[in-house]
Amino acid sequence: MGLFSRKEKYIRLNPNRSVKGKVDRELPEVPDALFAKCPACKAAIYRKDLGLAKICPACSYNFRISAQERLMLTVDEGSFEELFTGFETTDPLTFPYYQEKLAAAKAQTGLDEAVLTGRAKIGGQETALAIMDSNFIMASMGSVVGEKITCLFEFATQEKLPVVLFTASGGARMQEGILSLMQMAKISAAVKRHSNAGLFYLTILTDPTTGGVTASFAMEGDIILAEPQALIGFAGRRVIEATVRETLPDDFQKAEFLQEHGFVDAIVERMDLPTRIGRLLHIHGGGN
Repeated sequence: MGLFSRKEKYIRLNPNRSVKGKVDRELPEVPDALFAKCPACKAAIYRKDLGLAKICPACSYNFRISAQERLMLTVDEGSFEELFTGFETTDPLTFPYYQEKLAAAKAQTGLDEAVLTGRAKIGGQETALAIMDSNFIMASMGSVVGEKITCLFEFATQEKLPVVLFTASGGARMQEGILSLMQMAKISAAVKRHSNAGLFYLTILTDPTTGGVTASFAMEGDIILAEPQALIGFAGRRVIEATVRETLPDDFQKAEFLQEHGFVDAIVERMDLPTRIGRLLHIHGGGN
């Protein structure tokens, strides 16, 4: 008997072809420093071609961007003032390696937590602003994230400012257990007080917005916008399919699907967002 079976010989001689004879296309490895691979169309893109907005030139997919990049794209130059810094994240469950993960996220992002909060002007309209950053432990919602957003709404209520909030999250932060889930109610109560004062709240859902964030303040805006093709939902697709025992549509939980079913008011291209946000703030009394 030979050293290799007939099947093994076939695979060695035809590495890009399956045993059934069907070609298995293998995408070439893309150097991270020079090129990026589009998650939507899988095209290899020269990073400089993405520009500051990081939009795929082939399919217009909106890449995930950092809070600092979002600031540069959205607010009037020199208008941002950061608020509510210095909160320390605790480790109530003494979760293994949680402190190390926090330290790594802080070093990587330059943020103290997964949300950046402050006041700024957009299109000349003053607003309280929060931007969640998925690079910080997938922008999971822990106690500090909840506290910073709650403080922002309380500040906006006191100063009679609208709130603009860019969401991006994997949901509640499991390392903090029930404390992370409590943030849903705490923020929602602050949103309600802000609404009772007759003030405007605008949410912009970016990729991904999931879990407890979607189940609470992300969907409580007076107007809800979303970026194209953003993943938006509560439970994961596989969990839902296993629960309802049905195959879901291919575009299920995409921004376009949610708009069609009435959960999102409009889908706005990333480069058009500053103009659209400024106009909405002006219409709803955001300017001073």
